[in-house]
Amino acid sequence: MQDRAEETRKAVLQAAAHLFFERGYAATSISDISERSGRTSGAIYFHYANKEQLALAVVHAHFAAWPSVIARMEATLGPALEKLVGLSFEVARAFRDDVLIRAGARLWAERGSIDVEMPPPFVDWITTVERLLTRARTEGDLAPRAEPSRDAPTLVAAFFGLHTLSDVLDDRLLIEDRLTNFWLLFLPGIQADPAPRDLLAKARGHMAVGRPAPLPDGRTR
Repeated sequence: MQDRAEETRKAVLQAAAHLFFERGYAATSISDISERSGRTSGAIYFHYANKEQLALAVVHAHFAAWPSVIARMEATLGPALEKLVGLSFEVARAFRDDVLIRAGARLWAERGSIDVEMPPPFVDWITTVERLLTRARTEGDLAPRAEPSRDAPTLVAAFFGLHTLSDVLDDRLLIEDRLTNFWLLFLPGIQADPAPRDLLAKARGHMAVGRPAPLPDGRTR
């Protein structure tokens, strides 16, 4: 019984994510989610009190996806700056391919029309980037003029600004190309011995090894 309930909860969450991403919060109803998920409205309300709570669950799922991505990247071998670049591509792919990630981002952007308190974005990303930049300094890979506490918010702002632009211009289809150009511009300013193309090649080649195979909906096994 518990397995069936969990299966229902996940099916509802996934269906809601697809619809919230495709249509937005206001244009999606519980009836739509019921039809998409193949579950009754009663089953949906059993797990989620209302549409607002279901939207919040999608946003929480979005935020909950990142700690394992960060931990997996930080556990790999290699210098911190290489890990930072590799992490940025992992995040970019998730925003492009994972409907829960994309739906969570859209719902957060529409938070003014949703009567629930959303978790704050970006703060954890700034902390993660600052930590990796600080390690890069310890490893001797950061330029003297670079300052982790100052540069981390700027890097995060530019990274997510790039995502907004790519979302509007090409539905993120070219996000990896745009991100490559982003690092070619940014790395010469923070690397102790600038070699952005070499670092990019190492980061992208290394992270391709052992990456879980994607499922049809963009999530991984």
